[in-house]
Amino acid sequence: MGATSEREDRDKQRFWSVECGASPVVATAIHDGHGTRDDVLPLMALSDGERLREEDPFTAQMISGLTNQIVVHRSRFEIDLNRARDQAIYLKPEQAWGLKVWREQPDDDVSGRSLNFHDDYYAMLYEMLQSVERRYGSFVVLDVHSYNHRRDGAEAAPTPQVKAPDVNIGTISMDRDRWADVVDTIIEHFSGALIGGRHLDVRENIAFQGKGEQTRFIHERFSDHGCAIAIEFKKIFMDEWTGEPDVKIIEDIRDALTSLEPVLEELLRTRT
Repeated sequence: MGATSEREDRDKQRFWSVECGASPVVATAIHDGHGTRDDVLPLMALSDGERLREEDPFTAQMISGLTNQIVVHRSRFEIDLNRARDQAIYLKPEQAWGLKVWREQPDDDVSGRSLNFHDDYYAMLYEMLQSVERRYGSFVVLDVHSYNHRRDGAEAAPTPQVKAPDVNIGTISMDRDRWADVVDTIIEHFSGALIGGRHLDVRENIAFQGKGEQTRFIHERFSDHGCAIAIEFKKIFMDEWTGEPDVKIIEDIRDALTSLEPVLEELLRTRT
């Protein structure tokens, strides 16, 4: 876990990183982070490995080729930005895949600082997307995540493929008819990409439905011009129990996401 310790040290002081440029496509990796504040970590009952297993490592690398990027460096176990504010701190095991997150529950001061982080992130996101909307009219947010498929243990059988597509496209919070051309284009793009030497199983609303707070927030506040799509990559790009990455698959996913940007840019130009 040496790489994990280095990453935590790097991320401890940083909130998020933003790259902003000339494109109506925005990619986010809000669960990539592993860092925690100094007043949070001693309260946690989870090991680094247990936290890493439920985080989305390497998603920052996946979106690194896009013009507009937001990467969050704090762990979802400190504050989960993809949950509503009143559910964003995992206080009970049922909120966190049955895990006992806290050795000692955070007091109001500690929780308040975490909730301020949630507020500040969404204020930043709103301002950034307002700017993109002013420049381009419409925009697409690629909300990139990953998910586990070997929850029963390192040696146990994985979740059956029928229930766990390689790429899950979550669209439940959007006006699906309004953005059908965008959704269909993304599904077609990833279905046609070669990832690790093969074509992936890409399906919509199977393992997840895109019910996260970020997509909901965007569709509520930019209902006419903002399309936010949750893209969940099954952890075929790493060993979810050891944290060991498959560098080639991560690079292939990065290339597929990068090549999607001009496709979506052209689509947005033709539909406005």
